[in-house]
Amino acid sequence: MAAAARKVAVVGVALSDCGRVDDATPYALHAQAARRALADSGLDRSVVDGLASAGLGILAPVEVAEYLGLRPTWVDSTAVGGSTWEVMAAHAAEAIAAGHANAVLLVYGSTARADIKAKRRTANLSFGARGPLQFEVPYGHTLISKYAMAARRHMHQYGTTLEQLAEVAVQARANAARNPDAMYRTPITVDEVLSGPMIADPFTKLHCCIRSDGGGAVLLAAEEYVRDTAKTPVWILGSGTSVSHTTMSEWEDFTVSPAAVSGRIAFERAGVAPADIDLAEIYDAFTYMTLVTLEDLGFCARGEGGAFVEKGRLTIDGDLPVNTDGGGLSACHPGMRGLFLLIEAVRQLRGEAGERQVRKPGGHLPRLAIASGTGGWFCSSGTVILERG
Repeated sequence: MAAAARKVAVVGVALSDCGRVDDATPYALHAQAARRALADSGLDRSVVDGLASAGLGILAPVEVAEYLGLRPTWVDSTAVGGSTWEVMAAHAAEAIAAGHANAVLLVYGSTARADIKAKRRTANLSFGARGPLQFEVPYGHTLISKYAMAARRHMHQYGTTLEQLAEVAVQARANAARNPDAMYRTPITVDEVLSGPMIADPFTKLHCCIRSDGGGAVLLAAEEYVRDTAKTPVWILGSGTSVSHTTMSEWEDFTVSPAAVSGRIAFERAGVAPADIDLAEIYDAFTYMTLVTLEDLGFCARGEGGAFVEKGRLTIDGDLPVNTDGGGLSACHPGMRGLFLLIEAVRQLRGEAGERQVRKPGGHLPRLAIASGTGGWFCSSGTVILERG
């Protein structure tokens, strides 16, 4: 008879130094975040037998494991863009539940901003020109242009307005204003978003994520380790993953992202509904990502995202607080931001978010949060539902 699956909890989370970090390597940010997450958990590093890492080195996560002094027996290097960390969290939770690992560390670090400032690299316009992408890249079909095309389609099909898209940026900044670690905290207005320099129609500068340095780490562990941890556990209640397309010609509907699939699976596995969720951490490289992901996760009907994001609904004090740290639009975005979604969700559920802490009626802490990461140009999605212990 098969053994019952173990419950899995997030037992430690931490950020490395973030924002403007000119004097550290990506490896150093990995190590800083990992040490802080272990300290946050109260567990000894000897319990870590799994490592998930992507985006650094030729043999990730082997190089990162060596740098951290770990010898894991379970590893994951899945790289699917911004949703990497939600997908890895799903993989890690499944491995722990099955007994293939006991404690898995997810870790990331990037000096994307510092590298450009120091001219160690240039800004990338595309991910490459091999394989299917060879038919788009030569014509200047950049990553941002793909998102812009999708946003325009949603505007055409459903009447979504520039002002509604701008509201996403304005409310993200309002949340960032209450986060001392956010890179940009000065409030902005819809008019300021609309009047900024055009990047890719319809996106002006403030419709687009910032570029920062930074890293983070999340430690997941089996239920038997929870009694030895320092903080309230946050349980992995359910998760889902999905991939969609690489070339735009294979994307069946520009107004639907793969979160429509990953979210449905996650909710089914968690046994909860969108109406049960207290806060959402959603990948927001561009304002349209937030809007359409809210639709795809079922927080509003398809085509109603524009109206949904109005009237401050996404702020910390709103009906559905979204990207409570300020998101990639204002807080930090050092590349693959998905790990930061998990960290912020856990901090909110633990009640550790300080001035930006979400409270339910009566002053109670939130119980359920969702973290939904998006990779590529809506090419992949990972969604994780978390519950405060």
